[in-house]
Amino acid sequence: MPDYSDAFLSQTLKMVRTVAVVGFSPNPVRPSYFVARYLGLRGYRVIPVNPGHDGETVLGETIRADLSSIPKVARVDMVDIFRRSDAVPAIVEEALYTLPHLKVIWMQIGVENPEAAAMAEARGIRVIQNRCPKIEYQRLFGELRKGGFATGVISSKL
Repeated sequence: MPDYSDAFLSQTLKMVRTVAVVGFSPNPVRPSYFVARYLGLRGYRVIPVNPGHDGETVLGETIRADLSSIPKVARVDMVDIFRRSDAVPAIVEEALYTLPHLKVIWMQIGVENPEAAAMAEARGIRVIQNRCPKIEYQRLFGELRKGGFATGVISSKL
């Protein structure tokens, strides 16, 4: 797995405004919901993606069936993937062909796919594997206390 510098991760989080969360669950105890909610509270626009909940409204956004059903005006610049590693190539391929403003593919903790990463990087897209943007945001922007617990502060540091 690649080792990402703090500068690379921080710069990546600062260059993103709209995140499509693939594998989003509307269940508030699921990690994808918690991460999406957190990113939304930090000023990111979060577009949930899950075909089983297409058309539902959660966190102020309509859940989309897939990346290609997100309106182009949404200007998605990051895809955060909460799916198994073997599902990643198809997601990355769809993102590359349907999201003209794409800058980042982010694979959640436990999700890695070197082939999909290489495909995205060959198109000039940043790729982060096996990391969580919520955890990295908290760590990099001072929202973790000793022991790794969140402070509960809800102010944007970007």
